[in-house]
Amino acid sequence: MPLRARQRCHMALTAAVALASAAVLSAAPNASAADTWTEVGSDRADPLTESQGLTSVEVPAGSANHYTGIGTIPSDVSSRGWNHVGDPDASYNGYYVEPYQADSGSAKMYRVQAPGGAWSEYVHQLSSGEALNNSWVAISPDGQWMLSGEYGTMSRFLVFPTPGANASTSPSANLPQVATVKLDHAVRDVQGCDFVNATQLLCSSDDPAGTLFGITKPLLQVDLSAAANGASDVSGHVTALRQLPLKSSCSGTFEVEGIDYDRRDGTLRVIVVSPGFCVLTDSKTYRFKRS
Repeated sequence: MPLRARQRCHMALTAAVALASAAVLSAAPNASAADTWTEVGSDRADPLTESQGLTSVEVPAGSANHYTGIGTIPSDVSSRGWNHVGDPDASYNGYYVEPYQADSGSAKMYRVQAPGGAWSEYVHQLSSGEALNNSWVAISPDGQWMLSGEYGTMSRFLVFPTPGANASTSPSANLPQVATVKLDHAVRDVQGCDFVNATQLLCSSDDPAGTLFGITKPLLQVDLSAAANGASDVSGHVTALRQLPLKSSCSGTFEVEGIDYDRRDGTLRVIVVSPGFCVLTDSKTYRFKRS
């Protein structure tokens, strides 16, 4: 979520009482025939600690799901300017990565927890033309490569060695971009992606316009031409599967946030933040199963 979106969320929280009178049901239209994911339930998403992103964690066994939000940013991290956290991911071998951004500067930061519990920080100096925002990360199934995305209208994802998990990385060195996923269709305001398998991702888009795919706030599928392994660029074929649920007691602008695919039981989860006062009451983490 970029600065302007954070400001909207902050205004909604502080003006909650004033906005309470706006209360009409807003529902998503029926999904198209291309839809392969069916909503099977939902859980309330806390606006402070579960409003940015989420990931299932396989290692150590029995770990709880991890969430991010403004309330999960450690004070020593925010005091150094890293005041926004995006959608995290956890590798299948136990590394957990959170993407951070600042309001200005020329770098992004990835905060990493190793399987043993120790935390470290990896900084990436922006390449020429790279956007400052740092919305999400998705770790490849082999754990060695990490995709990361930029907010806005984009035709690419960035590929990095997974900080910590990939032996070529070090907290004392710049984390380099090593390749690019070149998308065959532009995407807008992607807030999260997660690997389903080595060559397929599902992504949540906060696109408010609907001009790219004919629907706003879509669930996207990206099929890669080959596994992203850092050796060379790969292409990505983008398909819009359905509009994500927009359900609230308040009317106004919803905000789609992070996404997670849990390969253990095939559950897809996506956070949708409600408009106005209802950001406090009925923001949801929706659960889906493949139809």
